[in-house]
Amino acid sequence: MKKLISVFIALFLAIPVFSQGTVRLPTVGVMPFETLGPGLDPGDAYELTRLVINELSAWEIMTVLLGEQAANAEYIVTGTISREQNQIVLRASTTLRSTGRALNHSRENAPSMAELPIEAFCIQIAEHVPFPNFMLGKWRASLEVPDGPLIAIIEFRSDRTIIVERYDTWEHNGSYSLRYQAIGRGSYSYIPYRRRNVNIGGSIIQADATVSINLNLEDALPAFVSVAQGGLRVQFDGARNNFELFGGGLPCGNNFTGPSVHPSTNLFFTRFAKIQ
Repeated sequence: MKKLISVFIALFLAIPVFSQGTVRLPTVGVMPFETLGPGLDPGDAYELTRLVINELSAWEIMTVLLGEQAANAEYIVTGTISREQNQIVLRASTTLRSTGRALNHSRENAPSMAELPIEAFCIQIAEHVPFPNFMLGKWRASLEVPDGPLIAIIEFRSDRTIIVERYDTWEHNGSYSLRYQAIGRGSYSYIPYRRRNVNIGGSIIQADATVSINLNLEDALPAFVSVAQGGLRVQFDGARNNFELFGGGLPCGNNFTGPSVHPSTNLFFTRFAKIQ
């Protein structure tokens, strides 16, 4: 038992805590799984615990705590492994520590340890753990056009409102070009999840969240006074300092002249970098 405890402490020290500026990650404590009944040994329980810890940690959307630290986490996972007839059965409960209430119960089974669906099991474990909102903060987008870049500076707030510090709108038609620099406000909805593959127009991309954005702009070209884009998929980079929108974007320009001016007829802000 002392040996197992030492290994768990070593695992805890090896798990990184991801700093995301003002974004706080929920803490999840994974208690060592226990074996129930004959046919299994403590080594099986240890291996299962290790697999669950590795899977949850790989998502990088929560801080996983082990050993003595686990009991102080916001969400505590306790589980068992047993052999029932010809199946190995995993069970776990996820408890909210502040109230002691079990949020959900997870269960998976397979003929062998190697066939256990650990990812599916962990998705059940984290079902009621609130994932963080990595869009919080101020972001900047830039889009190149012939007469200089179009700029957007947008702040996403925790109350689901948006402050538009700058939002360039642009139109090109024949020999003339119009550019208006707008400001405004808006709102957004944000549904985060563990990174998953999604089909966007026949292409598979990895997405971290779905977002809908509504903006009311002042001093914008008439076509862009009101912006409403729903069901956009968001993909963050590893450090969450950049994100890209898929399945659409935030419209900002119209090019009526043709590809000699710009390859696209309709222009959108889709790539954002964090500035605050």
